[in-house]
Amino acid sequence: MKPSTRAVRDLESRVKDTHHQALKLWLRLLSCTTKIEAVIRTRLRTECATTLPRFDLLAQLEREPDGLTMGELSERLMVTGANVTGITDQLEAENLVRRAAHPSDRRAFTVHLTPRGRRQFRRMAAIHEKWVIELFDGWDARQQGQMYALLAGLKQHVSTVHGRQAKRRKTDGAKENAA
Repeated sequence: MKPSTRAVRDLESRVKDTHHQALKLWLRLLSCTTKIEAVIRTRLRTECATTLPRFDLLAQLEREPDGLTMGELSERLMVTGANVTGITDQLEAENLVRRAAHPSDRRAFTVHLTPRGRRQFRRMAAIHEKWVIELFDGWDARQQGQMYALLAGLKQHVSTVHGRQAKRRKTDGAKENAA
């Protein structure tokens, strides 16, 4: 069989009519997410001279006036501690964040937004919000509300399935240790 010479446009372009509807939906969601993220990444870089990881780190700190530890940032951003350290080093050099000794853990630092960092993030966040609104403007308010509700149900279902799997793994692990 001759390999296809057709270029793959996105993940969803691999779908065939015979695939299960859930697989088609998964690939559609992934494709949309990837396309939206690409637009946001490009605009952050060209219009705000920053990256999505830097924006995300600032966003986490903006929500937490008392700051976050490097470990908390790593967990929330779902990246390694080394990634958080590198981004924090850059932002600190630009006086957008500052590190302070953790009040109860001498081994840890808490990262805070500086006043300059807060101003810059709020400016970028307002622009970012307009981009997201523009990207979802293909749906009217009713359609957006429906999708939001449907995705909430999916999120709850996935959390339930994940919780059952985690519980099953824990039970299976305990059985293996007992044997």
